[in-house]
Amino acid sequence: MSHSTVPSPPVTSGPARRHGLPALATAAAVALGALGLAAAPAVAETPAGTDRPIRFHHQRLDWHGCKTGPDDRAGASLDAAGAQCAEVTVPLDYRRPGGRTISVAISRIKATDPAGRRGVLLTNPGGPGGPGLDLVASLAQWSPALTSRYDLIGMDPRFTGRSTPIRCGWKTDVFLRSAGPNRRTFNESAALMKELAAKCARGNRDVLPYASTRNTARDMDVIRAALGEPKLSYLGYSYGTYLGAVYTQMFGARADRIVLDSAVNPDTYGPGLLSWNEPAITAALRNWAAWAAAHDKDHGLGDTTTEVLATVNQVNRAAARRPLRIGGYRIDSHHIPYLLFGPLYEDGEKAYADFATQVRALADATRGTVVTAPPSLKASLDSLFTGTGALDAQAPIICADRAASRDPETYFRDIQAHRADEPLYGPLIRNITPCAFWPTAPVEAPTKVRNGFPVLVVGNDGDPGSPYLGQQAMHRALTGSRMVTLRGAYRHATYLGADNSCVNTTVERYLIDGVLPGGDVTCVKDATPAG
Repeated sequence: MSHSTVPSPPVTSGPARRHGLPALATAAAVALGALGLAAAPAVAETPAGTDRPIRFHHQRLDWHGCKTGPDDRAGASLDAAGAQCAEVTVPLDYRRPGGRTISVAISRIKATDPAGRRGVLLTNPGGPGGPGLDLVASLAQWSPALTSRYDLIGMDPRFTGRSTPIRCGWKTDVFLRSAGPNRRTFNESAALMKELAAKCARGNRDVLPYASTRNTARDMDVIRAALGEPKLSYLGYSYGTYLGAVYTQMFGARADRIVLDSAVNPDTYGPGLLSWNEPAITAALRNWAAWAAAHDKDHGLGDTTTEVLATVNQVNRAAARRPLRIGGYRIDSHHIPYLLFGPLYEDGEKAYADFATQVRALADATRGTVVTAPPSLKASLDSLFTGTGALDAQAPIICADRAASRDPETYFRDIQAHRADEPLYGPLIRNITPCAFWPTAPVEAPTKVRNGFPVLVVGNDGDPGSPYLGQQAMHRALTGSRMVTLRGAYRHATYLGADNSCVNTTVERYLIDGVLPGGDVTCVKDATPAG
């Protein structure tokens, strides 16, 4: 799931602060994972026919301003940063390059040191389904060193943002829901997933098979060629790490310096990715609870870690008995675990204080108190119940990448088997998804990520969205990679997001100077690289 953060939390925690890098992969990242049962193992395949030059490589790009209207905040931020935007034409189906085409929107901030320019750096904030045009504006602000050496390239991946968007007509920004405490509530969530899948099929069935990550990787290579570049450097967060890894499998000869931050497990990426996250989420929750206990005078959630966790569990149990009322919303057992997940994508003082304020409001609602939702909680509730479909492409991408079990019983049995040891988050991360009812099957087998490409994998050992075991799996799969680990952090998005000088220096030495560490690197807060 992972990274940029990006659109709204759970789909981060609240509707993510779009690409304010410290919060980078929050939202999309959460949604990124989706739930459900893991599908069959990835199958190795040869990208026959995908690597040959095609007419799209030689198209002329028409660069223009990025703002599309008075309410276009992302476009305004890009214009303010000196960016330009353009549209790249790509095939809908790369097996039929002479057929229907679609448009992929890109942005560019040119290198500030033309004499020292070394190429382009394409970026992706995560998701899947998260637009990424404006990520470059944040990167330019947070890392002038990158901006001096690279043309920074943002992209709304196919069917997201401005790139021939899929509209599912959902009144929610994320499909992530908990199965709740029993069979009845599981059936409710299954019915919702079936309804969401049916809505997305209306008017989109002809394009859904082509929403895959492999096709986005092909789009990336068209972008590379249209920019006139022999090679492509890349920075991807969360789901963007899977996209980057797939690119190295399909177009390794054209890949340059590749950084994968908050890496997902490439062997389990798909509808069931989050089903492995419970230990990491619970550890992040406990870390926050310890902080909240130390600040009990400010938030009143308990003066020990155990008491704070008891308050959280009380909220979950109360919502299972009777929906909580906050503002005009009724919040039940389908929603509470979701609301208690997204805020954990950040671990700073401000983020932890904000999460404590949200939990305080939820706890007050269990007593029937009239509660005014704090801004971040209101944003999450608005996204959950009345969203505009900002991440409508998320399910199409996940479902196009890997098939999911279509038998609801497999999900219910899995939830029940783990209910005792995963009472809070298990019914959320193991629940059925729209992919169980998807109208189309994947056109291609999942990508087998296995090669020696020398990428830099970046992460931290407490990441709740992309657990450390999955990050290590990506590191092992890319046998030529090096890994930079920030110890003791509990967040999603480490480079720039964690504001750690050791991590930032190591990443930029690689991207700017080409120095891939001789071995894996371990960082701690305010420390210099070790290892």
